[in-house]
Amino acid sequence: MDAKLDKAYETKALEELADAPVAALQGVSDGDAEHLKAAFNIVTVRDLGTNKYFLWAQAIAKLAE
Repeated sequence: MDAKLDKAYETKALEELADAPVAALQGVSDGDAEHLKAAFNIVTVRDLGTNKYFLWAQAIAKLAE
């Protein structure tokens, strides 16, 4: 999982990771995080993982396979 996180978050517990800012995910910049907040009110990794629009898109993509 370390490859998916910024170095500062690699040793955090899962609960802490869920409540971490989305910029804790490797490849998500602070600017990206601001766009997610403005567009979808997504602030944490938990918000991103439970956002209904992202879940709907994921389900559609899986069903399309």
